[in-house]
Amino acid sequence: MIRVVRTPPGDVRVDVTGKLAGRGAYVCPEEGCIDRALRDGRLAGALERPLPESLRAALTEAASRDTAPRAPVVRRVSLQQVLEGRRGETGESGGHRPDRTSGRAPLGSETEGSS
Repeated sequence: MIRVVRTPPGDVRVDVTGKLAGRGAYVCPEEGCIDRALRDGRLAGALERPLPESLRAALTEAASRDTAPRAPVVRRVSLQQVLEGRRGETGESGGHRPDRTSGRAPLGSETEGSS
């Protein structure tokens, strides 16, 4: 999706970063969607502002940009990984806590009627 923003001073522009302040609206990156959004006045209505003539070219350019998936910014780690990383940084061996699930039956192995 392509974000279009009406900034606080009233300018309307394509927001490639997704971080500009202001009233935003989204347009799918297909030529037909861009045409309908501009022709039918949907985008102007959503932004509550007349659109500049240069917006069509900016939308078309944004739609043609490489949209390869980006690497995630956040990585999930377990508490054990965090603790192991800290031990490695400080050189402490620390006491290792046994896995809390050890000794438990695997999920789905319960028999009916046993509660």
